[in-house]
Amino acid sequence: MSGVSAVGADSLVSPVVLTEASVSRSFPFVATYQAGDGWNALGDPTRRAIIACLAERPRAVGELADELPISRPAVSQHLKVLKDAGLVTDRADGTRRVYRLNPAGVAALRDQLDTFWNRALDSYQETVEQPTEENS
Repeated sequence: MSGVSAVGADSLVSPVVLTEASVSRSFPFVATYQAGDGWNALGDPTRRAIIACLAERPRAVGELADELPISRPAVSQHLKVLKDAGLVTDRADGTRRVYRLNPAGVAALRDQLDTFWNRALDSYQETVEQPTEENS
């Protein structure tokens, strides 16, 4: 067994900690989720469906699971991502948690979208107003 070391029961092995940097470095084609990024959170169709449901009214996990083709634990996982991104908030209501859209998080996305749209319109206007060879 030369060149092979065995790890004994007495050895302490430190757990591997995965970070965005280590995953991106090891797997360059795997996108890592960045907490707090609402656009990344909305990249999943299930999370967009949850947002659409919550836009109608606040709901508990069970109510969302009844309307979606996924389990309650899956809904909870998606809600955690949306909450980490600042798009939803929750409050205790007895033994359940009721989720609702976070107006500040949604407004931040709206502001970013308005910025993108205004830049596109400005660029279009500049392109249209440029003199062409025919007009020179």
